[in-house]
Amino acid sequence: VQLQASGGGLVQPGGSLRLSCAASGSTEDYRSIGWFRQAPGKEREGVSCIVNIDDKSYYGDSVKGRFTISRDKAKNTVYLQMNNLKPEDTAVYYCATDSCASPDSVTSWGQGTLVTVSS
Repeated sequence: VQLQASGGGLVQPGGSLRLSCAASGSTEDYRSIGWFRQAPGKEREGVSCIVNIDDKSYYGDSVKGRFTISRDKAKNTVYLQMNNLKPEDTAVYYCATDSCASPDSVTSWGQGTLVTVSS
């Protein structure tokens, strides 16, 4: 599978961005599909994912209440709506399959899109 992430950019604190991840096949072909991020000098961490077996969404503690994951099955695309962005959200965001929390268990990675939150 190929994953194409887009939508990153520079935004002020408190602002919003929507990331998109277009998959070459159905987003339902995996155990899960979602987003990781990696900030400079930090380990890659799970942000949010949709688990296909029950279609439930999961979020990391630092983004709960601010980020929303969704998908358009007809377009094979997953979105991450990010609201009330904070400087600590600055990172490269990657879409990923088959793992919500462990980077070692991811089976496919997108190329990453940079989100910078700064005034």
